[in-house]
Amino acid sequence: MSLTTVEDDSSSEIHLPAEIDWHMLDKSKFFFLGAALFSGVSAALYPMVVLKTRQQVSSSHYSCINMSCAIMRYEGFRGFYKGFGTSLMGTIPARALYMTALEVTKSSVGTAFVDLGFSDNTATAVASAAAGVTSAMSAQLVWTPIDVVSQRLMVQGCSSGGGGGGRGGGKSILANLNSENYRNGLDVFRKILYNDGPRGFYRGFGISILTYAPSNAVWWTSYSMVHRFIWGNFGSCLCKSGSNLGGGDGCVGYRPDSKVMVGVQGLSAVVASGVSAIVTMPFDTIKTRLQVLDTEENGRRRPLTFAQTVRNLVNEGGLFACYKGLGPRWVSMSMSATTMITTYEFLKRMSTKRQD
Repeated sequence: MSLTTVEDDSSSEIHLPAEIDWHMLDKSKFFFLGAALFSGVSAALYPMVVLKTRQQVSSSHYSCINMSCAIMRYEGFRGFYKGFGTSLMGTIPARALYMTALEVTKSSVGTAFVDLGFSDNTATAVASAAAGVTSAMSAQLVWTPIDVVSQRLMVQGCSSGGGGGGRGGGKSILANLNSENYRNGLDVFRKILYNDGPRGFYRGFGISILTYAPSNAVWWTSYSMVHRFIWGNFGSCLCKSGSNLGGGDGCVGYRPDSKVMVGVQGLSAVVASGVSAIVTMPFDTIKTRLQVLDTEENGRRRPLTFAQTVRNLVNEGGLFACYKGLGPRWVSMSMSATTMITTYEFLKRMSTKRQD
């Protein structure tokens, strides 16, 4: 299914670049360039992920500024990149699975729904939602173990005063934090395998699916709808002021330049990220705590159960406690989504096969 055809129908005077489908891509170039580009994006946004994670596991409320100051004071700039090496190792295969599932599903489902006689808008919405679900589920097979390992490194140091912003605040912040000292990602891997076995790497896998599958479905559906809405109304405004398009009685056509395209993509991504973050934030908070925190029973540390995690959050502030870290997550998702979608479109155009 060609998204351009749909967009052209909503406003026939706006001529957008043709949509690039999966079969049009040079796969080797697509994955190689994608690994390089998205690694750079991950590096730029990683500090926000660290802030979000520390706020989510904290039993007290600390602002981003206080948390950032505490990290800088006790751990230095490197504190914002704890676990980054491990996270980066998982980014490449996870992104490869994500992009493959996204493109294949979006193309096949969209085409199937158009062939069945559904409207272009309906086909696009369903294809986007389905692609978001399948891509998230595929990526989580790789990403959950990486998340478990990297998040242990992210929060390490909180319980010794690095995460609290106050003297002696570490214990009250992360009373259930595993007290293991990890040297690096490999050390985390070894200790999790020894203590919990292979199942330890998939702590929170179920809630991860419940978090990221709906999140991706909501995000891609919201993005496609907002994208269409902006272009549709933008086209109407242009047609009302035909003189700006060089026409006397009407519009003779408008081809947006790259800056306008990026602006519309960015705005659509920010709105979609806000909707997705608000809808799925409680699941993300529960997931993070399940992956990082433990409880002590009969002198042994055990992973928290789902019920214990929810009960702790309710005791700490009810529904509001589930939205700890919403600010950093929204900013992180917005920045990530904006750079992702613009980088992704650029990547697809760079990876298009030559048409002989």
